Amino acid sequence: MEQIQILKDREKQIFEKKDGGAAFDLSCETTSLSGSVSQRACVFCGSRVVLYPVADALHLVHGPIGCAAYTWDIRGSVSSGPELHRLSFSTDLQETDVIFGGEKKLYASLIELIEQYQPKAAFIYSTCIIGIIGDDIDAVCRKVAKETGIPVLPVHSEGFKGTKKDGYRAACISLMKLVGTGETDDISPYSLNILGEFNLAGEAWIIREYYERMGLQVVSTMTGDGRVDAVRKAHGAALNVVQCSGSMTSLAQDMEKKYGIPFMRVSYFGIEDMASALYDVAKHFPDRPDIMEKAREIVKSEVETLYPQLQKFKAALSGKKAAIYVGGAFKTFSLIKALRSLGMSVVLAGSQTGNSEDYRNLKEMSDEGTVIVDDSNPVELSKFILEKEADLLIGGVKERPIAFKLGVAFCDHNHERKIPLAGFIGMYNFALEVYQSVMSPVWQFAPRKGGQK
Repeated sequence: MEQIQILKDREKQIFEKKDGGAAFDLSCETTSLSGSVSQRACVFCGSRVVLYPVADALHLVHGPIGCAAYTWDIRGSVSSGPELHRLSFSTDLQETDVIFGGEKKLYASLIELIEQYQPKAAFIYSTCIIGIIGDDIDAVCRKVAKETGIPVLPVHSEGFKGTKKDGYRAACISLMKLVGTGETDDISPYSLNILGEFNLAGEAWIIREYYERMGLQVVSTMTGDGRVDAVRKAHGAALNVVQCSGSMTSLAQDMEKKYGIPFMRVSYFGIEDMASALYDVAKHFPDRPDIMEKAREIVKSEVETLYPQLQKFKAALSGKKAAIYVGGAFKTFSLIKALRSLGMSVVLAGSQTGNSEDYRNLKEMSDEGTVIVDDSNPVELSKFILEKEADLLIGGVKERPIAFKLGVAFCDHNHERKIPLAGFIGMYNFALEVYQSVMSPVWQFAPRKGGQK
């Protein structure tokens, strides 16, 4: 709507695809504009997204108690065994600790927690205040590791240092210190690591089962339902398969450089990309044609069951419009394909952490008139949802209120969800949620702003 204005310094992070329009030059990978109320999270958030699903490790947030609230309770990562990651520990720094330093408190906390819980490893998260007062958490970690005999790994995730992507990198640096420290004698040459899969609502179990049915050994899932010992021997796998490219590509690159393990990017959302994730992995092992044959059997069986069900949803959803704003741009690609298979078009597509290559690819696959945004804010999202007359917004917990206030259906595709959306069964769950949200009769009582219904 014309009365909703875009901040001038945000204009370069917004692009509308038009025939004969301006050359594509979307600004991205920058710090959020002050005052824009960005939906993007901090460095600490990025690090805990990656590391917290390691279920048998101790996770200690070094800082004020407020930061520790941003941990287990807003994620849907589940474990098949240990649940130490569900306990949210903090050093709970007070004013005197800020003045005189928190190293002694950190040391005492670590010794007490390790003695009580006997973790396989410990991750220590440095928050904003630690970066300001200058606690040497590396020295404390080295001392405790020597005394306890377990890896104690600092995570330099001071929130003010950058963006959520910098937190991803900090987490990968810590993981890399574990990789290569375990034995690999029991690892098959037909094996892989699943990277960037955080087992939201059990999705890692779905994907692991597909690969195991193909005859492949899954060495480690990093980090959903993760185990420290599995991470330690991950360097013995033949292939790294990266799902959340924004969070884990740097780890895959580090492992390729140090251990010679190739990697590929995949997505497990939607029929097309899920099938490709199986076929592409099978192609990596050409001397085992049976792996490809089993991949084809899985896809054939799953699609034969799923496709007729999707047609029922498509009949009702054809012609509806969707807006997408999620964390990673690679997920956006899959969502566009999945929505098209349901007869829906995408009129707004954006992410918090996309890079230039991601957005160029997004432009190529988008329809004319689609708005592409980087690091958006509630005002911008509201403006384009109204202007483009979207029927659905796909996002996370921070976007839900925007949709409901505008009288628009919403689909939760964030970390706290309890229903799997990955894999073939995930595509059915996704289609069902979209159908139930968009076609709900409640919207007749919530006409959109401006008189639209």
